[in-house]
Amino acid sequence: MSNKDVGNSGEETACRYLQKQGYKILGRNYRIRGGEIDIVAKDKEALVFVEVKTRWSHEYGSPAESMTPWKIKFLLKTAKFYVQKIGWGNREYRLDFVGVDFAGSGDNPKIELIKNITS
Repeated sequence: MSNKDVGNSGEETACRYLQKQGYKILGRNYRIRGGEIDIVAKDKEALVFVEVKTRWSHEYGSPAESMTPWKIKFLLKTAKFYVQKIGWGNREYRLDFVGVDFAGSGDNPKIELIKNITS
């Protein structure tokens, strides 16, 4: 399975999971130069930018271990650009993380949601 296929599988799994948690999916794979947001959603009144990391093995660590301060910085830059572009103003927005871990079982991944990873 290619990296793109792994990513798409993880994002599909994350979208289904988030919808079960009450999120409304607004879009996927929002890109600007220097950044990409995997999922844009709403959780109640908050606009949420979701980073998804998928792993089929732990050779390079767990999904959550991929969230470095550098990665968060670029995600926030992209989120701020999106917020400005749509005229969101001073309303609440945040950055969430979803880890999709297929390493234990390809049929039943472990899913981890971390809300507001910047705080």
